[in-house]
This record gives sequence, C-alpha cells and structure tokens, in this order.
Amino acid sequence: MEQILVVDDDPQIREVIRTHIEQSGMSVLEAESGRQAIERLEAERIDVIILDLMMDDRDGFEVLRYLNARRLDTLTIVVSARRQEQDKIDTLGLGADDYMTKPFSPMELMARIRAVLRRRYPVSNHPSLVIRLNHLILEVDNYTLLVDNEKIPLTYVECGLMQLFMQNPDKVMTKLEIYQQVWQHERYDDNNLSVYMSRLRKHLERAQSTWEIQTVRGVGYRLTGAGI
Repeated sequence: MEQILVVDDDPQIREVIRTHIEQSGMSVLEAESGRQAIERLEAERIDVIILDLMMDDRDGFEVLRYLNARRLDTLTIVVSARRQEQDKIDTLGLGADDYMTKPFSPMELMARIRAVLRRRYPVSNHPSLVIRLNHLILEVDNYTLLVDNEKIPLTYVECGLMQLFMQNPDKVMTKLEIYQQVWQHERYDDNNLSVYMSRLRKHLERAQSTWEIQTVRGVGYRLTGAGI
C-alpha cells in the first residue's frame, strides 16, 4: 500500500487531503511542520509527500533540501498559496515533481498523486530500461545519464524528460505532449517547463555534449545534435 505524507500547518487542509487519500485506499501520515516531516522521513517509508511551503518550524524549502541532499526517491507535490514564479522555479529546482496553488481541488490533487505514482511504479514485466542514442545512454531505473561515459545523476522528472526526448530525437515535442507524457496531465505550466529545460541544458553543457535542448518558439522543445 502506498504511503502518503501530508505536510501542512493547517489541520483542516490536512483533514481534507487525508479523507480523499484514504478513500482511494492509500495510507496517510501527517506532519504540521517541516521538522516533523523530516522526522517522519527518517522513520518511515514515504512514497509521496504533499508539501506546503510556508510553515514556522522548518519550511517546505528545507524539506526539499533534505530530500535533495540525501537523494531520497520520495515523490513531492508542492501545494502552496505562494504563486510567484520564483517560488515555482526554486521548488522545481530542488527536485519537486509537481506544484499546485491554493485553493486547490482535492480531486485534481488525487489525479496528480496517481499520475506521479504511475510514473514511479509502472505496471511492467520488462527488464530495466536503458536507452542509447549515439554517445548518450540513459539508465532509466537508476535516474542516470551517461555522456561519453560521464555519469550525470538526474531527478525523477529530469529522467522522464530525457527518456521522452531520447526516444524522439530531433522531433519537436509540444508543451502539451511533454506534460501529457511526463507529468501525465494536461495543465502544463510554462515556468515549470522552462526550469527543467534549463537544468537539462546545463547537464549536457557540463558534460560538453554535442547534444542540446532547443526551444521551438511558441511550440515546444526538441533534442538535437550531431549524428541525427
């Protein structure tokens, strides 16, 4: 059974989320602060965190830094009243898998929880997936990109994006297609995409790869490079 950790200092919000998650047959733990969330993470196996950002005792950003520093594979959906573009950039840069603003629809939140879980635990009897594209090798199960044998660790979403691009080299992927296939919902966010494209570009540049992520203005993105 999947275990979901709900982190919010508002008990009414925690109760609403708990009710919907339990009705879906999943287990729920709660924390009212970032400190309590980190204690839960140290003691329990957590599949998904529903994380508020604004809390007095160690905020949501500190929880994300904790996950990032320990390279835990726990999925994170931020649900926050903060709507500034920089907040989204910062949280996604720290490895969050999705971002929702308050007030939110509990039914939409449940859809997003199911979507991230499908990405993490696909129903498959196939062996570990390795994708090769000239000098690029993506070890999907290990979230690792090898560029000329240099290993680059990826976040879960970064790995999903590279898998999509490497399976569709030099093809323009629209923003909607990217969200449908990687996030598995259709409400795409330009800020989210631009942050992740920037991170992928930096990974490729750091490895001095001839591959690059190109922006196709008004449409989407594509992976292109030598040997296409």
